[in-house]
Amino acid sequence: MIASTLTPETASKFARLALQHVTREYPNKLDHVLNGPLDLKEPRDLHPVFFGSFDWHSCVHGYWLMATVLRLFPDNGESGEIRKLFDAQLISAKVEAEVDYLDQPLRATFERPYGWAWLLMLAAELRRHQGDQAKRWSDALAPLAKAFTDRFLTFLPKATYPTRVGTHFNSSFAIALGLEYADVALRKLLRQKGREWFSDDVDCQAWEPSGDDFLSPALMEAECMRRVLAAADFSKWIDRFLPRLAEREPATLFRPAVVSDRTDGKIAHLDGLNLSRAWCWRSIAGTWPRSDPRHSIALEAAEAHLAASLPYVTGDYMGEHWLATFALLALLPPRA
Repeated sequence: MIASTLTPETASKFARLALQHVTREYPNKLDHVLNGPLDLKEPRDLHPVFFGSFDWHSCVHGYWLMATVLRLFPDNGESGEIRKLFDAQLISAKVEAEVDYLDQPLRATFERPYGWAWLLMLAAELRRHQGDQAKRWSDALAPLAKAFTDRFLTFLPKATYPTRVGTHFNSSFAIALGLEYADVALRKLLRQKGREWFSDDVDCQAWEPSGDDFLSPALMEAECMRRVLAAADFSKWIDRFLPRLAEREPATLFRPAVVSDRTDGKIAHLDGLNLSRAWCWRSIAGTWPRSDPRHSIALEAAEAHLAASLPYVTGDYMGEHWLATFALLALLPPRA
C-alpha cells in the first residue's frame, strides 16, 4: 500500500530533488523566440531566476514545491538551503530581468498557459508564508505575477475555445492553478471562462491516454469545475459529465498508464499522468459523502495511480526534473 499522505520524510525527498535541479542549467530546453543575434544567450542570462530544471516552467514549479515544503515542514533539514536559495534568487533585479524578457517582441505566447499558471501558483504559495523574509520573496516576485495576470486578462476574453489536450496547453489545468492566486479580476474571469467552456459537457468518453499525456483531459476538467462551481452545482455537473462513474466507466480513467521507457522524456510524461490523476481523484472524492459508493471508488482509483508512479519520481532526469511536483500535488490535502 502506498502512503497517500505527505510525511516529513517524503517532503524532504522532494525538496532535495528540487534543490538539485532548479540551478542545474544543462541540459536545457528553451522556449525562446530569437528577434536577432543578440538574443543568442545562455539560459542563465535569459532567465536569471528560472534557468534550471531543463525548462522554464519546471523550474518555476520546482520553486513552488520548495516553498510549499518550507511552509509545511519549516524544521526539515532542507529548510536552510531553501531559504538561502530564495534569498539569492527571489530578488527584484533578477525578477525584473524575467519581466523584461516577456516585454520583447514575439513573446506574448511564452509559456502560455502552463508556465503562467505555475508562476501564479508560486506567487500564491509565497503569500501564505509568514515573516519578513518570505514577504521579501513575495514582494520581489510580484511584478512577474502581475505580468502574467495581465496576460491572462488579455488572452482569456479572446480565447473562444478551450484546449483539451493532456499536456502543457490544457485550459482546465491553467484555470485550476490560476484560481489559487488572489487577484479578484482574474479569479472572476477564470471562473467565467470555466463555466463558458465546460458547463454543457456531458457523457465524457475519455479517449485517453495519448502517448505523452501528463494530464487527464477528463479528470482535469472535472477538477477545474470542482473549483469553479458551487458544491451543489458541481454535484449536478459531475453526474452529467461522468454518469457511469459508479460502474467505473469510462474504464480508462481507472487504469493507470503503462510507462514503457522512463528515459524517454515524452513517454515519462505518463508517470505524471498517473500522479495528476491521483490528485484529481482525491479532490473529486471529497465532494461525495463517505456513504456514497463513488467516494471510495474515487479514492481507490487515486491509490492505484499513486502506486503505479510514485516509486518512479527518481531514477532518470527526464522525470526527476519535474515529477516530484505532481507527486506533491497528489499527496497534499485537496483545496477548496
